[in-house]
Amino acid sequence: MGIRSDLDSNFDYEIVDEFLDHYSMMVDCMETMIIDLSKPNMFEQSINELFRVFHNIKSASGFLKITQMSKLSAFVEDALEQIRTQHKSVNEETINWLLSISDMYATWNDDLKLDNELSRIKYSLLKLPDLENN
Repeated sequence: MGIRSDLDSNFDYEIVDEFLDHYSMMVDCMETMIIDLSKPNMFEQSINELFRVFHNIKSASGFLKITQMSKLSAFVEDALEQIRTQHKSVNEETINWLLSISDMYATWNDDLKLDNELSRIKYSLLKLPDLENN
């Protein structure tokens, strides 16, 4: 039994279906928002949108008891909050890290669609980039 089957057996189908639809849309737009962080005129809007995306995923996955997704989302949300409140730009290392994070969420999106077990979080994602070196 994969993650989708597990969700369907523990939660109302409509809740699961709505989560999957929203999750897929958020994953699809993550990469663009991350790339836009490198554009000075787009930075503030993109960092705020990314923060909201990870906050929403954290909340929804926490409700659905998707623990590894909820924990990684909280970790990323904390990093984005630090960037949001202390920085006016991000460096290439941070953008690359966020793109790798986006890839993990895309992998999980595939896992959900294919009813696989959720893929394990890559250890390298748990090492924050140097947020101070902008």
